Amino acid sequence: MLDRRTFVGSGLAAGALWPRAARAQADRTIRIGVITDMSGIYRDLSGPTSVACTRQAVEEFTGANPDIKVEVLVADHQNKADVGLSIIRQWFDQGGVDIITNVGNTSIALGARSVIEEKDKISLVTVAGSSDLTGKSCSPNMIHWSWDSWCLAHSTSTSLVKNGGDKWFFVTADYAFGHAAQADGTRFVEAAGGQVIGSVRYPFGTTNDFSSFLVRAQSSGANVIAFANAGAELIACLKQAQEFGIGQDGKQRLASMIAFITDIQGMGLPVAKGLALTETFYWDLNDRTRAFTNRVKPKLAAGALPNMSQAGDYSGVMHYLKAVKALGVERAKASGRAVVQQMKAMPTDDDCFGAGSIRVDGRKIHPAYLFTVKSPQESKGPGDVYKLVSTLPADQAFRPLVEGGCSLVRA
Repeated sequence: MLDRRTFVGSGLAAGALWPRAARAQADRTIRIGVITDMSGIYRDLSGPTSVACTRQAVEEFTGANPDIKVEVLVADHQNKADVGLSIIRQWFDQGGVDIITNVGNTSIALGARSVIEEKDKISLVTVAGSSDLTGKSCSPNMIHWSWDSWCLAHSTSTSLVKNGGDKWFFVTADYAFGHAAQADGTRFVEAAGGQVIGSVRYPFGTTNDFSSFLVRAQSSGANVIAFANAGAELIACLKQAQEFGIGQDGKQRLASMIAFITDIQGMGLPVAKGLALTETFYWDLNDRTRAFTNRVKPKLAAGALPNMSQAGDYSGVMHYLKAVKALGVERAKASGRAVVQQMKAMPTDDDCFGAGSIRVDGRKIHPAYLFTVKSPQESKGPGDVYKLVSTLPADQAFRPLVEGGCSLVRA
């Protein structure tokens, strides 16, 4: 599904998706394509709020730089790689799109690599989580923002093992991200002195009944049940785990290899309380994160709060536009690779993630935070959901550069 509304400069305009007039203007307009889940199981953790955060970045940038014209296009990939890749190629071939952001699930992000390199465009990945995106599948035209499976697994697994959670069982979605999250989690559990005593994979996107998988986990003897899934499927697992009484006797802890505040809001604190998870952004973390949230909130649905991926759409697009300004629009539109090089050369700094940088492999670097979910009694009100347990500084939060196997890294 394509959103035919485009963002031009600092105002909204309705019209044809790719107006002939725009194509005839020697193409001095920067076009950003948000390819995301607008209707499926990941709608809440990306979708409309990601679009709003992207538009917030554009609005702020063009407000300060009115001479640079920017449009935002939106499409629904429907969680299907063929649909997503078809849209991306159409955008590049016919729509004059310069950069795609959000970029759906890992299959779409990996599949888009050849297209972005062929067309010399940019992929700014904020939702797909596989650490392969800056490892063996890295690209000079791609930047991975916000988080990845290595980061989340490293933070969550290491901390829980150190606190007595030394026997793990994984419930894993059977697709690229789920596999990567379990593999990374297993590595860190074992490195910290724990062991993975079992796992089960379920078909991604095709079931709402996780009872048989949960029973296996409950009877496994594990003291940590880890979920390598996300969105609506994670919520369903945790709700059904509560029905079985899993995690309520103190003998088993529940952990998510990836969870967002949007998930916690969706299931509610009575279901999520005590869940261990890592995020790299929390709206109530500090004065800067609160300031960003207050600015974007009028664009969001009632009660919605941005998560780390959605904050990444704002942060990444803002840094991209700063690089466009530094290079000049014509040069930026001529080569996505040149813009990526400029983005890597410039330090990052924004209200969502603070100061940071982009490594040669395309990995955006900033701290990561281990949280546990508050109980209803601990929460002071809507949105007050996390207790900060520990912080990993930026130089420890992501996989060491030499371990990724990225071809852009020179020995």
